[in-house]
Amino acid sequence: MEKYLEILNYAIYGAAILLLLIGLYGALTKKSLIKIVLGLSIMDSGVHLLMISIGYLKNGTAPIFSPGHENELAKMVDPVPQALVLTAIVIGFGVTAVALALVIRLYKHHNTLRIDEIKNLKW
Repeated sequence: MEKYLEILNYAIYGAAILLLLIGLYGALTKKSLIKIVLGLSIMDSGVHLLMISIGYLKNGTAPIFSPGHENELAKMVDPVPQALVLTAIVIGFGVTAVALALVIRLYKHHNTLRIDEIKNLKW
């Protein structure tokens, strides 16, 4: 059973790196602004998954201090990565909302979402 948990841990690392690479591919190679914003959002999710998986502790307990359990301090999970990811999710949502609002304004002004066509337009 322990071997399966170790394989699952590596699978989570692999999924996080795969999400990072898919998001990076979408952000760098696509010409549509919507696809670029979507790629950045996918990459953001990969970073969140990677941070949570790094903070995982096998057979860890909740970081709640109580009298009589001082010897279990080494088994407690670090809550800092979880708090950082929770904050990063909220910030990422706000950044995505602002980016999509800018994309909508660009579409209304230029009538296109293709980044190469916007570059060729004259003001």
